Amino acid sequence: MGKKEFTKKLSPDGDDRLRIKINIEKGKVTDIVVQFESKIKDKWYPIVRYDCSHGFFHRDVLTPTGEKTKQPIPIENLKDALTYAEQDIKDRWEWYKDKFKKGMK
Repeated sequence: MGKKEFTKKLSPDGDDRLRIKINIEKGKVTDIVVQFESKIKDKWYPIVRYDCSHGFFHRDVLTPTGEKTKQPIPIENLKDALTYAEQDIKDRWEWYKDKFKKGMK
């Protein structure tokens, strides 16, 4: 089994990043986690996470209080799911961050 884990910067200052974990067996993607994290007031927060930890591919949108909204995404092929998750976060990370920050006190 091959495991890959890496981060990609989303903002020029490095305070917004994409953390990606991929498990591969026999050349096939078997598990993924794609998480958007942001450094706000010197602390890292997970804001959006895509994974298949409950037996299906889904997006968790997190709040500053630790609550999360689980949204199933009907993509069966995990390679396609990985592409979808990464592109969604790259396209909307600023929107996700603004929404998260509005929930902070």
